[in-house]
Amino acid sequence: MTTPIPQPPKTGMSATRAQRTTIVLCAISAMLFGCAGPAMQSDSHPATRAQGAPVKDVESQEQQSRNTVDYYISKLADRSFVKTYGGIEHPRTWYTAAEALGEIGSPAIPALVERLSTSDQYELMLALYALMLASQDPALQVQTGGDYLRLDTVLIKDTNEENRRRALDWWQRYRHLWPGTSG
Repeated sequence: MTTPIPQPPKTGMSATRAQRTTIVLCAISAMLFGCAGPAMQSDSHPATRAQGAPVKDVESQEQQSRNTVDYYISKLADRSFVKTYGGIEHPRTWYTAAEALGEIGSPAIPALVERLSTSDQYELMLALYALMLASQDPALQVQTGGDYLRLDTVLIKDTNEENRRRALDWWQRYRHLWPGTSG
């Protein structure tokens, strides 16, 4: 007596088509993963980078991080450097530069603190927002005991001065984490 060989369930596709579909889905997944690129890492800050990394690579990464920070800092005041999300019924503004600086985290903080002196109320609002996000960098949270910049007011022109005061108070507590910075 022979044991029947289990057959895959019938899906209505030929084996060749099913294989092609699997290959296409894998390829699309790989492309999406590849397009996302490496995540911005907060470990490019000298205080948090891994020990033993080749100096040339670390210097290159730090320079790239500085260039990226400089680029997004230059875009904070640009009112057209935004996207909209949420659809027609619930449109929301995505502040591209502030979000990117927040994602960069700790390495962006000294440059953001410098922008707190701007007279442009829009730029100040976005610098504050980015600073709040960047202060939540997980590596920085370890160093601050979980203390991040908390802005308890809405980010509008009328609350900029209160939020600037809070940001500068937070910076005074933790600026020692960025040796060589002024402020």
